[in-house]
Amino acid sequence: MRRQQGMRLDERYVPYLQMAGLYHLARLNDRWFRLDESLVSAFVERWRSETHTFHMPFGESTITLQDVAYQLGLSVDGHYVSGCLADFHVYIEVAGQLGSGSMSCLLFDDKSGNRIHIRWLPFVARLEEMGGYSWGSAALAWLYRCMCRVANRHVVKLAGPLQLLQSWIFWRFPGFRPAGYDVFSWPLASRWSGYNPGISEKGPRV
Repeated sequence: MRRQQGMRLDERYVPYLQMAGLYHLARLNDRWFRLDESLVSAFVERWRSETHTFHMPFGESTITLQDVAYQLGLSVDGHYVSGCLADFHVYIEVAGQLGSGSMSCLLFDDKSGNRIHIRWLPFVARLEEMGGYSWGSAALAWLYRCMCRVANRHVVKLAGPLQLLQSWIFWRFPGFRPAGYDVFSWPLASRWSGYNPGISEKGPRV
């Protein structure tokens, strides 16, 4: 497993992220995300690829589209994020100009934690259209895919929107929540802003 550090948000990107309706997500990652590796690992071990659910002692549980909307504030309506990469040269030319690429890295990064597949470029190339996509659906599908991959015993690192997974754990399993984070804010994942698992006493309990 890896620990992902929050990326600082360059102010030059703010107008573009606001145009795309994704500024709140960029601010979320700028202020919070420290991965509690032992907690996430414990849940990964209970993931079953056949049903896309966590098998718990009390039954099955999973992250839903409603969870994505509440935890990250992402839209689950709109145009679907799918298709093949066409006009490759066009997207290569604009790739270096995309401030919104940082948003994509928050949701669709690979195991390096700072790169994304070129398949996502068409969806961030036109900033004025980004807000019309169902990013919540895409993020959930990507998390499911990454969870299924890491269930393979030969895979040792987990990619994907881990802030969604960890915030969902805190929300749905109160016993694992860090103490002192009782103020509600939107999106719900921002409630854990400043959480540092390095000083958590939860590790031995997991």
